[in-house]
Amino acid sequence: MAKYLTIASQSEAAFREKMSRFISFAIPVATASEAKEYIALYTNEYHDARHVCWAYMIGSDRKVFLSSDNGEPSGTAGKPILGQINSFGLTNIVIIVVRYFGGIKLGTSGLIAAYREAARMAIETAEIIEGRDMVSLSFTFPYLAMNDVMKLLKAQNPPGAREIVKVTDQQFDNTCSMTVSLPLDLKSEIEGRISAISGTSILQ
Repeated sequence: MAKYLTIASQSEAAFREKMSRFISFAIPVATASEAKEYIALYTNEYHDARHVCWAYMIGSDRKVFLSSDNGEPSGTAGKPILGQINSFGLTNIVIIVVRYFGGIKLGTSGLIAAYREAARMAIETAEIIEGRDMVSLSFTFPYLAMNDVMKLLKAQNPPGAREIVKVTDQQFDNTCSMTVSLPLDLKSEIEGRISAISGTSILQ
């Protein structure tokens, strides 16, 4: 079952170390390209900063990752940021740390400690949640089966709980169509329940 830990929404933290100001951002992402888009966005937004360093981890198997020191001495920024992602066991996350240089050099150990702290603070400010690998499921059904379909989907999302099955596309006519996003480990079960409703057809 492909479950993993990630963060619910973006978080931010900041602190100063020997006149240098560090601003860190932890952002949930689904792909490496999405992580790179955020990196480009923040690099552009904080173009006046001395360094914009980052690290990301993608996938429930945590095999896709990358980090950058962005001009800091090798191994003093990206690696400690990635280290904090690993320490918390997170994935599908990018952490970006912006540094405004204050005129006093921190040294190698000082830089490692500062970037590690910046990443840790951003993570601890966030809400850590359990994520699941998601897939799409598309199907058609007669208009008369609408209540049965909606009742089935609603039963997957208990009141007050985080939405598990999300409708991403729907068209209602004599023959209706719907696409839902759902956890991979629930796909076969929900597919079977939908197929059991008279007149429905799963689209491949």
